[in-house]
Amino acid sequence: MKIIVHDTASAMLDLLRRPLEERPDALRELLSPLQDVMSVVGDMVQMHEMGSGFRIDQEDPRYLTALAQMRDAGVWEQVESSLATAWERLSGAVPGIKSAETVHVVLVLGDPDDELLAGVAGYTGMGGIPGAIQLTMWPTETSLAKIGHAAAHELHHNVRYANVVWDPAAVTVGEQVVAEGMAEAFVRELAGEQAMGPWATALSGAELDDAYEKVTAGIDVAGMPNLPAYVYGDRTTRAMGLRPVGLPDFSGYAVGLRIADAHLAASGLTAAQSVALPARDILTNAGVPTSA
Repeated sequence: MKIIVHDTASAMLDLLRRPLEERPDALRELLSPLQDVMSVVGDMVQMHEMGSGFRIDQEDPRYLTALAQMRDAGVWEQVESSLATAWERLSGAVPGIKSAETVHVVLVLGDPDDELLAGVAGYTGMGGIPGAIQLTMWPTETSLAKIGHAAAHELHHNVRYANVVWDPAAVTVGEQVVAEGMAEAFVRELAGEQAMGPWATALSGAELDDAYEKVTAGIDVAGMPNLPAYVYGDRTTRAMGLRPVGLPDFSGYAVGLRIADAHLAASGLTAAQSVALPARDILTNAGVPTSA
């Protein structure tokens, strides 16, 4: 696998110096390494505008300051180093595992006024389509420290879905919570407990127990539009225009980590070794009944 972390720092600096009317085309060029791979999800500029990406329709003096802060912190170098380590671990754990020949990695500034981005401490990612990883961040103490670990999380997804079929119509809650939990367990294997994202450790005690019961009760619910309610929680689900099911933020991540830990304990495998296992096997090892 060849991993290319694109120099979006220079591209964003150029974009932010352009007149507003030129910025959509500049953003399209910046995101172009992802477009061919991720065309299934639509136009990347529209995805950027609908998500937590920085605004291209207005001037914001905070952007240049944030970009300088990220460059000074070596964010792109962190991402590159973390991905190299992650791929070495995954390929060593499962020799000959399938993967994309090339993975394009694009990191963009987030919108500091976006509530969803703020709710995840300023960083998020998408890596479930083999060959592409998109990272979005606004510099915070947490995001500057953990963006490289987020990249490793997304690479675990990237390799998983080069081996496991993701069918939007048939994918289940079980598949996504397993994927998220295993990716966070993988981050922990690489860099320790403190490296995990806040979404994976946001729930504990009775609140986590309650979420576990509700998510596992819906483990066989299928179809992509039905997954956010169980994975991201009520607030994000409502923001997406979907129907919530009564869960706190990012319940699926915390529940997924509990499932991953139970699987790891029962099987003796690592999260790296488990990257391509069917969700059914992981759920069975974790003692979660499923009809899938």
